[in-house]
Amino acid sequence: MRTVAIINQKGGCGKTTTSINLAACLARLGHKTLLVDLDPQGHCGVGLAVPEEQIERTIYDALIQDSDGQPVSIPQIVWQIASDFDLAPANIKLAAFEQVFASRPGREDRLLEALSTVAQTYQWCIIDCPPSLGLLTFNALRATDEVVVPVETGFFSLHGLARMMETLDELRQLVQKDVRVRILPTLYDTRTKLAREILQELHGKFRDCVMQSTINFNTKLKEAASFGQPITEYDPGSRGYKDFVNLARELMGHRPLELEPVQPQKLSRPAELVQRAKQLAQLTNFQFGRNTIAPVAESTESSEAVAATPAKSTRQKLQEFYGVKCLGDAVVFSAKFEQAHQVMIAGDFNNWSPVATPMAAGARPGDWRMRLPLRPGRYRYRFVVDGRWTTDPHNQCIEVNQFGEFDNVVEVG
Repeated sequence: MRTVAIINQKGGCGKTTTSINLAACLARLGHKTLLVDLDPQGHCGVGLAVPEEQIERTIYDALIQDSDGQPVSIPQIVWQIASDFDLAPANIKLAAFEQVFASRPGREDRLLEALSTVAQTYQWCIIDCPPSLGLLTFNALRATDEVVVPVETGFFSLHGLARMMETLDELRQLVQKDVRVRILPTLYDTRTKLAREILQELHGKFRDCVMQSTINFNTKLKEAASFGQPITEYDPGSRGYKDFVNLARELMGHRPLELEPVQPQKLSRPAELVQRAKQLAQLTNFQFGRNTIAPVAESTESSEAVAATPAKSTRQKLQEFYGVKCLGDAVVFSAKFEQAHQVMIAGDFNNWSPVATPMAAGARPGDWRMRLPLRPGRYRYRFVVDGRWTTDPHNQCIEVNQFGEFDNVVEVG
């Protein structure tokens, strides 16, 4: 079981929102996940519509030992929120933990011992920590493998972050464990100059710690919490859902973390509208008829046949050379991206992990090719050009995905 603690001593930075929706997205991706509410305010239960009056046992009851009362196991306190998603709730009783156990031996290992009993049951454990660095947070650090620090992209959050990182480093030394600490920018509003400057400052001062994922300001996240639902249930087509899926995938190691960040070319508003119109036109054409890719014979035409073939336009030649073709038992992806330094493919055939399928540079500048053995079937895919996800400009077969973006489609058979 991999354990991630969500920690920040500052309130209002999105710890609980991050904890709930990250756990929900991990579960949606098929990973059995346990969300542990270690905050006496019990907001995880509130945000997931767990009736407070019906909570009889909480994480506090799993932290006590025989000498303290009647301990219970984690499975006895969890609430099933969704498929593969369980919650270990908390309430105000947890606030007494530090006073009750302050002088008890082994007080810092109570959570570690409780979670060890379900280490084979869950693949992930997300811990929502209180807005303080006390005994409860220390328990979380002892039990965790890594720490995610949500940081609101506002002035006051940035002001105390350096001290927060120093404190976490001191606590890591105390727990004698090499816990990785990463910073997650949250509540990011790209429309404001201040948010953009603070995000740039985060990358400048904490380059090795800042995650590639960013949680943008999205009203759907607040609405989801008010309805007691994770964003996976409330609006899986929202920007907030996409952000948290990206966060979950980055923690799973599917994002190209080793790539240097590349600033994508920014299009003017008219250019964006033109590009969107072209994509919608492609989608319309695709909906009127979907063609299965026919295998291309690998035999070489004779000189007589070539001579008899009518001259082809430059556009026809490009369409034949670039795109997707079946050659025997493999599919060849061929594209042209001028000025690209690295091009990769992500799709259903590699669990949407672009680092698993880098394309090779062709003989001519800007040419990129990849040959993949694929079984008969239907596959969605996209290119990742210097870290920027894009559709295949040479394949008109596209469809809208759950994020409202376009995926290319290839049918083999």
